[in-house]
Amino acid sequence: MNLTEKINEEMKSALKSGQKERLLTLRSIRALILEFEKSGSGKTMTEEDEIRILSSAAKKRKDSIEQYENAGRIDLAQKEKNELEIISEFLPKQLSEDEILETVRRIALEIGAEGKKDFGKLMQNAAKELKGKADGSLIKSIVEKVLG
Repeated sequence: MNLTEKINEEMKSALKSGQKERLLTLRSIRALILEFEKSGSGKTMTEEDEIRILSSAAKKRKDSIEQYENAGRIDLAQKEKNELEIISEFLPKQLSEDEILETVRRIALEIGAEGKKDFGKLMQNAAKELKGKADGSLIKSIVEKVLG
């Protein structure tokens, strides 16, 4: 079952059970999918595209949460947290810091990355392998830690 089908099924379920906030969040994801499909690129959505769309939506929620908390709007921050939780259900399982560290170390050994001069190469390979499984800023900090 692809993402579109999953979202449609979840929307039906949320509508039947009266979960308004969940329904609104699922509709926003569905809108992102439709936007991709109608973009005129003519390509079908791959799993990588699905992850990119969901990761982008999750990142927007995280940024909003931070801004609302800084502004003292805990009510709006909580709404964004709830939406982020719903979006996260459709993303691949996020790796722990230890799992990311282990992966980055393995990649560093494979490509022979030793110092800060190899940051770009290691970061590119790590980001590619961990795409959708870990936050980019966390990957960056771990790559710096491994090379530092």
